[in-house]
Amino acid sequence: MAVTTAGSRLAEQWREILSVHARTMCEIDRALHPHGLGASDFEVLDILATTAPEQGDQCRVQNLVGRVHLSQSALSRLIARLEKEGLVERSLCVEDRRGVWVALTDRGRDLHAEVLPLQRAVLDRTLGEA
Repeated sequence: MAVTTAGSRLAEQWREILSVHARTMCEIDRALHPHGLGASDFEVLDILATTAPEQGDQCRVQNLVGRVHLSQSALSRLIARLEKEGLVERSLCVEDRRGVWVALTDRGRDLHAEVLPLQRAVLDRTLGEA
C-alpha cells in the first residue's frame, strides 16, 4: 500500500485543477465556436465589457495581460484578430506613446451580449458541480 504524503496530495489536487480548467476551456470553445469565438477571445471581450462598461470606454492592453493568461505577444495577436473582425478598436495612449488602448465596438458589445449566456451556462455546468 502506497504511503500518501502531503506532497502527493497537493500534486493530485493540482492535477484536478488542471483537469477542470481544461474541460471548462474545451466546453467554452465548443459553445462559442459557432459564433466565431474561442474561450480566450471571449475572455478579452468579457473583461472589456466589465472593465469598460460604457460605450467608448477603453482599457489599456497592459491591464489585460495578467487577466487573460496569455503572453503579451499572444494577446497582441488575439487583439489584432478581434480588431480585424470589427469587435474591438485599438488606439495609442496620448499620455504614454508605449501604451495601447483597446475598446469594444458596437459589434463586439452585441456579440458579447449574445454569447454571454452560453459561456455562463458552461461555467454553471462545469464549475457549479464542484
